Amino acid sequence: MDNSAYFKLLRERMANEQIIARGVTDVKALDAVLAVERHKFVPENLIEYAYSDEALPIGAGQTISQPYIVALMTELLHIKKTDKILEIGTGSGYQAAVLSLLCKNVHTVELNPALAADAEKLFVTLGYKNINVKSGDGYLGWPEFAPYDKIIFTCAPPEIPEQLILQLKEGGLMTGPVGGMPQELILAKKINGNLTIKNIIPVTFVPMVKK
Repeated sequence: MDNSAYFKLLRERMANEQIIARGVTDVKALDAVLAVERHKFVPENLIEYAYSDEALPIGAGQTISQPYIVALMTELLHIKKTDKILEIGTGSGYQAAVLSLLCKNVHTVELNPALAADAEKLFVTLGYKNINVKSGDGYLGWPEFAPYDKIIFTCAPPEIPEQLILQLKEGGLMTGPVGGMPQELILAKKINGNLTIKNIIPVTFVPMVKK
């Protein structure tokens, strides 16, 4: 068995045992997770753990999220092909790659310049052409391309940043972890300029840091 077939088998097992088994059923989200080669987004010394049921360190105190959480957050957003998505916390680029297969554009912001540069290079290498990367303060969002149909943040602010609320389109959805410890994964919808928030599950993410 060649490597690509081996990793495809690991992705299928990951989808069945970690994601579908926990209740993620959205076919588009599952197809995207199956299509993205997660082992290309982890450090070389951790490739054997790329499809394990855990978050993994990627350097600079950051992590690549657990596959189940990536799939769940993707499912929660009910992404359409016409959607323009803002992601805060590019990290390795894995979540952005998954999102990019389902939407028109992903605009992703990463505080750490080295991580942002590495992710941008990887997107080019792997042929992801609808992802824009910026190194900057996630609390400020990316106003240049606002408003966004969907917003996702993969690092935890103590409360949802005001700029992200402003940059979300009316009727748009937002998901991400909020709080200190414990954190709560939330799903929010913007109605009449305000967020209606639903708590989904307790989670543990790295904190969202201000520049």
